[in-house]
Amino acid sequence: MHINYFKMSRHIFESDLWHDVSTFRLFMLLIGKATHQDGTRTAGIRLQKGQYVRSYEKLAEDLAYKVGRGHKAYSKQTIYTCVQKLVKAKRISIKEVSHGTLFTVLNYEKYQEPHKQPKKFAEIRLNESQIDGELSQKYNNKAIQANKAKDQDQKIIRRKRVYDVSSMHYKLAQHFYEQIKRNNPEHLEPDLQKWADDIRKMMELDKRTEEQIRYLIDWAQQDDFEMSVVLSPAKLRKRFDALVIKVRQQKRQPAPVETIAATKYEYDYGF
Repeated sequence: MHINYFKMSRHIFESDLWHDVSTFRLFMLLIGKATHQDGTRTAGIRLQKGQYVRSYEKLAEDLAYKVGRGHKAYSKQTIYTCVQKLVKAKRISIKEVSHGTLFTVLNYEKYQEPHKQPKKFAEIRLNESQIDGELSQKYNNKAIQANKAKDQDQKIIRRKRVYDVSSMHYKLAQHFYEQIKRNNPEHLEPDLQKWADDIRKMMELDKRTEEQIRYLIDWAQQDDFEMSVVLSPAKLRKRFDALVIKVRQQKRQPAPVETIAATKYEYDYGF
């Protein structure tokens, strides 16, 4: 397989050309497009090694670049200015021909020597491909290991906590179930471990106190509407603020004598 390439000295980074983006791109294009052997014919012209025929308009199209979702092209005047810079720097010579401009890359042999090193170059390309493959596999393996570690972490996070029956969270969950059974003795026993976990979330994440939670459990199971709605700690957590508002609204109404003690209890726990 024929491999076409050109070489570039590292001194290019120290030249004025490196700092002139438009001129640098044009020079790279001319080197890359120039024929690498004598005798190639184009537009009726027999080209020598290092030559290329192209109009300024076409060069502007060749060098167009993306800006956002669109493209931006150099003007014909910009291309002309860049060509003159390359001519002045003795990197190229030009000659007007019938189908455009004949560009000759000066000292072309410095950039293109396929007859001397094709095999070595092919080996280098092969090695680069092998290295790229090894690096890709290495990073893929790292990604796989990272994903496995992440999955393991998630499993640990998702692992259910086990609450002792003597723990505050479990006792509140059990109290909640007992209050529900007062209204409905046939209510099926729930997963009290899950209920205990929801109560823990209310206390640790929502910063609710044990007294506030217990009070709302009792209050909800005495309210004609809420007793059929708030039937789990998860629901209590979701409606917590709404229930607090209802308790406060109820407090504003004139209370019978027998409820005075209960009203004081509500006040003590912030409702």
